[in-house]
Amino acid sequence: MKAGADREGRAAVAPAIVVRDAQAGDAAALIALWREMTAGSGHQSRLLPSPTEESIRAAIERHLADPNCRLVIAQLDDEVTAMAFLRRIAFSPFHDEATVTVEYLHVLSSARRHGLGKALIAEAAAWAEYENSSHVAVLAPAVAREANRFLARLGLGQAAVLRFASTHTIRRRLAAEHAPNLLALLSSRRSVLARRAALLHRAGAPAAETPEITLTTEITVPVAPESAGA
Repeated sequence: MKAGADREGRAAVAPAIVVRDAQAGDAAALIALWREMTAGSGHQSRLLPSPTEESIRAAIERHLADPNCRLVIAQLDDEVTAMAFLRRIAFSPFHDEATVTVEYLHVLSSARRHGLGKALIAEAAAWAEYENSSHVAVLAPAVAREANRFLARLGLGQAAVLRFASTHTIRRRLAAEHAPNLLALLSSRRSVLARRAALLHRAGAPAAETPEITLTTEITVPVAPESAGA
């Protein structure tokens, strides 16, 4: 704890901050953090259902057993008021080096401006150094201006834009993209049929002898992606 003095000369003690890995007993506090985080607009987690205490306890147990990820929390005066999900992932498909990503970083609004966010980023940096990872990446909603200004002050620049959508939405939109091409194809084939019918009529061919052309073009969407990298 850091001691100082207020304007009247009285001793002032900074709140105690503790960062540690989440435990099963933190489930209720993590639900509160998740609900406040997803209440804000622009966060990708709004696409996901709200977790239950049971699902959070199961997730904590899973993360504690995984050496490549950590769910960490920050306590302010013994109360869980912030969280972050840390992961070690490959820097790129062509490099052996791993980077540490910080996801779902959130500090309760009632506990901000006490250094909790910095404490969690410091934990991520310390873990990255311990694992010999030379980079740290942080995911933040594009509309979270305050959070992005905070990250920029720590030297984190924007590297990419992460977009989310349900699988159903993407497949539906991909199928819709083919619709204009299909309409143009049908229009072209109708013109061909009309010209052939006119030529046969001028040549005096009986209607029964008019050749029949069947439209068999079918637009499909693959059941599975063609490659894992697409």
